Amino acid sequence: MENAIVRVRNVYKSFGEHKILNGVDLDIEEGRITAVIGKSGTGKSVLLKNIIGILKPDSGEIFFRDSDITKMNKEELLEIRKNIGYLFQDAALFDFMSVEDNIKFPLVEQLGMKNGKELSARVEELLELVGLPGTEKKFPSELSGGMRKRVGLARAIAVKPKIVLFDEPTTGLDPILAESIDALIDMVNKELNMTCVVISHDIASVFRHADKIALLYDGVIQFCGTPDEARASKHEVMQHFISNSFRGIGR
Repeated sequence: MENAIVRVRNVYKSFGEHKILNGVDLDIEEGRITAVIGKSGTGKSVLLKNIIGILKPDSGEIFFRDSDITKMNKEELLEIRKNIGYLFQDAALFDFMSVEDNIKFPLVEQLGMKNGKELSARVEELLELVGLPGTEKKFPSELSGGMRKRVGLARAIAVKPKIVLFDEPTTGLDPILAESIDALIDMVNKELNMTCVVISHDIASVFRHADKIALLYDGVIQFCGTPDEARASKHEVMQHFISNSFRGIGR
């Protein structure tokens, strides 16, 4: 696909004898929201971690634009990661750092920004963007689950990446908070012009904002298409997944 910012080609990943990814092929279209759905434990997070280079596939290729990240050394991979933001499932904030210092971390480590008015202004701007103004001095332990995810998002987009990966962004949130996170994903995509990849088992959330839905099942992508195509699909696994795991959604 010509407008793909990330291309995953025939990727395999196992842990010991446990096969997780069994030949995954997936194109992530630039400027769009792609959702990867599947049951818990099917390898969705493993796929994201291979895309960002936290994990390395046993075989296969993963291209960011025209560069295969599976063949990069540490320095090259660090350079590529400046283009990729990652919101971990539990936000993965540093407990010993304030909100401000958590957000500053990638700005200092990746962009080499120095402490000063410019850095503080960037943190303030990011917190305003995610709806948490004035929380700079708070610590993660003082925040709710939804607030931690928002801080995690602020950190993920701090360096203005080309693509943001969201690992189960609405897990553990009530429906109202989940919708607010969905709205933030739409904002990141449409207002900040960042490509988004969302992994989720929350069908309601996926159908609200995804441009494309990919079903990961038995280690491979079993279906990939628009939400309307997913609803109308005759693909047995896709229909079984919707009708049995998420009754009433998309019907």
